[in-house]
Amino acid sequence: MKKQQIPHTANFPFQAKYPSAGRFSDACITLLLLLLATALSFLYFSVSQNSANVALLYILTLVLIARMTDGYFWGIFAALIGVICVNFLFTYPYWALNFTLAGYPVTFIVMLAISLLTSASTTHMKQQMLIISERERLLVEAEKEKMRANLLRAISHDLRTPLTSIIGSSSSYLENSDFLNEEQKRKLVAQIHEDSNWLLNMVENLLSVTRIHGGAANVAKTCESVEEVLSEAVLRLKKRLPDARITVQVPDDLLMIPMDAILIEQVLINLLENAVLHSKSENPIFCYVEASSDSVFFHVRDYGIGIPPDKKKTIFDGAPYTSNTSSDSSKGMGIGLSICKTIISAHKGTIDIIPCEQGTDFYFSLPRE
Repeated sequence: MKKQQIPHTANFPFQAKYPSAGRFSDACITLLLLLLATALSFLYFSVSQNSANVALLYILTLVLIARMTDGYFWGIFAALIGVICVNFLFTYPYWALNFTLAGYPVTFIVMLAISLLTSASTTHMKQQMLIISERERLLVEAEKEKMRANLLRAISHDLRTPLTSIIGSSSSYLENSDFLNEEQKRKLVAQIHEDSNWLLNMVENLLSVTRIHGGAANVAKTCESVEEVLSEAVLRLKKRLPDARITVQVPDDLLMIPMDAILIEQVLINLLENAVLHSKSENPIFCYVEASSDSVFFHVRDYGIGIPPDKKKTIFDGAPYTSNTSSDSSKGMGIGLSICKTIISAHKGTIDIIPCEQGTDFYFSLPRE
């Protein structure tokens, strides 16, 4: 397989656009560290008069320069300047170059070897970091593309169903109004009203996704009260489904966690609405919160027909909520759960299902910090 060539400046867009800026930065780092090493050497030499340790200080500076700059040039340059400084400033006769002294060719060769080895190792490490960064970017892009495909698949199915129903009901009303009694007209209008409300809910879901900037890794978080967010979600659902029976339980202690409150409310509304409309539960939906040392867990528990085992792995990718595949029973569930997963992933949390003997327990977690 042909290896992908990754530009050396792939992770440094400013240097890629302005190469001279990178060279100027490396030159400044090199000169600054050499000046600092020289100043410390003067300070040390004035106390100990030991030039051997001064050479070690320049070697340390050489390692730092090789680590903090790109390529080999600045390391070799620093090795040359270091040997000259030790000879010129800290070896008798002072303030004069004398490379005939014993050991100086060896000192220069050792410092040059250290420079080359350090520069080579740091350059290789930087290249490996660039490769890893590029692979991570490609994985993130692949995940985003998969998410888009799942949402598009869910949207194409879930939007078509209510639109078809609205068109059919309105056409029947307009074309056959003279032959319909008041009860039949009321049913058609009620059907149009129900599907229109569902479409409005779907638009709210899609708008929620637009609040996630830059993919699934960036949401604007503020510390919010768990109890207030859960209460607001239940109140908003009650306006849409007045007959919904929901029991809520939260810890006695005040829980404040970082989140985008509007997005988390949308997740709770989606899970609660699915439980109310599609679980066929005869008991009230139980919504409760648990807290651990590092996370807070939100549960939506129903006591209905449950989810077939073969659908649990794909339920958050747009698959129907129940085994009943009729349009009325499944509309809205796929995209709702897909968006839930998108929102929770953007919060660095998890969302999943807990197996139950009766019904289903959806839960999601949010990190406390």
